[in-house]
Amino acid sequence: MIRVVAVGLDGSPESLAAADWAARESLMSDLPLRLVHAGEQQPHAYVPFAGEPVPPAGADRSVALLREAVVRLHHRHPGLRTDTDQLPGQPVAALVGAARDAEVLVLGSRGLGAAAGLLLGSVASAVIARAEQPVVLVRAGTGAEDEHLSDASGTPSLATPYRDVVVGLDLSGADDTVLGFAFAAASRRATGLRVVHGRSGPELQDEPAALPARLLPWKAKFPGVEVTEESVIGDAGSHLADASREASLVVVGRRVRRPALGAHIGPVTAAVLRRAATPVAVVPHD
Repeated sequence: MIRVVAVGLDGSPESLAAADWAARESLMSDLPLRLVHAGEQQPHAYVPFAGEPVPPAGADRSVALLREAVVRLHHRHPGLRTDTDQLPGQPVAALVGAARDAEVLVLGSRGLGAAAGLLLGSVASAVIARAEQPVVLVRAGTGAEDEHLSDASGTPSLATPYRDVVVGLDLSGADDTVLGFAFAAASRRATGLRVVHGRSGPELQDEPAALPARLLPWKAKFPGVEVTEESVIGDAGSHLADASREASLVVVGRRVRRPALGAHIGPVTAAVLRRAATPVAVVPHD
């Protein structure tokens, strides 16, 4: 099966921002982009791209939404390979299925703050907790230039290098899947990787020494990625959220739970999703 970057689309500003991020990721990864409209979700009102007709009353708006999004993305990202899919069933199950056939699933975010809930609310949080592949959350209003360093005038610019990728690492339950995703993301962006490790309790002295050893094979595999190691005391979620302000992407892990234990996101990942100022990749691991 051909691997793809998938994005869930419903016409909302946050899903359109996610589609634009997914298009850039698709080109960087040299993978096709699949735009999906999930199950019984009703498309939001949206403004058609220039030259595209407004769907008449009673028309299947999801078809028009997907078609118009493809036109918009090809205009903004020449050379992009795309296909579309209307997925039947409940939105959560449909999006989890879309993630299963993708390298990464991209969803939109409503914005920052606890009052906004976990980004897309109950659908997004349920997808994150169940997806077998990485899920990236992109908030509304995010532009490509926001992932880059500021220029001489102090303004983020596409002409400057990408900001670092930030990854949160829990050495007590770390999995190479999370590190592999983060190193690959930094390599594609030709930028550095900032590894943030929260520590507390009796392991305070032992864990900083274990961090360089854990990173050594990944540094050898990705010699072009400059790595910064940062051990912090206290709430790792708060440190990662703060680090997101100077990052192009934040990567966090989600431990896969057995069915009897139910779906779970975890407190650190949940804290990052509530407060992050940049796209967040949630990577499931054993």
